[in-house]
Amino acid sequence: MNEYLTQSYLLRHMPVVANHLNVPKPQAGQPALLTFDEVTGMFHEFGHALHGMLSSVKYPLLAGVNVPADFVEYPSQYNEMWAREPSVVAHYAHHYQTGQPMPTQLLAKVLAAQNFNSGYATTEYIAAALLDQAWYQISAAAAPSPQQVPAFEASALKASGLDYAPVPPRYHSAYFSHIFDNDYSAGYYAYLWSEVLARDTGQWFHTHGGLTRANGDYLRARVLSRGRSEDPQTLFRDFYGHAPDVGPLLEYRGLAGASGG
Repeated sequence: MNEYLTQSYLLRHMPVVANHLNVPKPQAGQPALLTFDEVTGMFHEFGHALHGMLSSVKYPLLAGVNVPADFVEYPSQYNEMWAREPSVVAHYAHHYQTGQPMPTQLLAKVLAAQNFNSGYATTEYIAAALLDQAWYQISAAAAPSPQQVPAFEASALKASGLDYAPVPPRYHSAYFSHIFDNDYSAGYYAYLWSEVLARDTGQWFHTHGGLTRANGDYLRARVLSRGRSEDPQTLFRDFYGHAPDVGPLLEYRGLAGASGG
C-alpha cells in the first residue's frame, strides 16, 4: 500500500492511495493465477488502503496509517480474515477453467494446513520479540561484549520462560537486523500485538451479525477514520467495548485449548 496524498481537512487534501501486488507473469496464452497466500496478501494490503482512504481527521501527521507500529498492522491483519471467510470466498474462488466454486472441503483443508506448526511459529516469534525487549532494557554500560552475546541471549530467554532448545528465537542477535538496522527497536512485538486486535475485531464481527454495512460503518467511525486523533488504546476500547483479549488469536491460530506435553 502506498499513500501518495494523505487526507487532511487542514490542507483540504483527499487521500490518494494505491495497492501494488507483484504477480508472476504467466506463460504466453495462460491466465495470471494467484496463490492463496497472494490473495491473502492482497486482502492485507487493502486493509492498509482502507485505513488511508477512510481517514477523516484535521492534521495529516495524524491521518490514516500514521499510527504507532503496534497499531498500523491491525486493520490490515483484520482484513486478511475475509480472504478465508466462506461467504467471501464464494465470490472470488472459482476454477479458472470450469467456473466451479471452490469446494468447502478444500477450503477447510487449506485453512487446516495454515495451522500446521502454528505453535512453533508463534513461540519462535515471541522469543525473538522478548529478546528484542531484553536488549533495549539494559544500559549501554551493561551491554555484553561480542563474546558474551550467546550467554546474554540464553539468560534473557530463561528469564522469560522461553529457553526451549527445540524452538529457538526466530533471529539471533548477530543477524536481528529488524531491531538494530530498521524501525523495530523495542517494537518487534508489534506484529503479534496488532494481530491480537485484528482477531478480536474478527470475533466482534462474527458475534454481531457478520459482514454488514452497519458493522462496517461502526468500525469505520471508531477506528478506520480516526488515524491517531485519539490514543489507539482508547480507539480500540471504544470499538470493542473492553480491553483486548488473546483468546480469538489463539483460536484463529489453532492453539485454543492447547496444553503442554
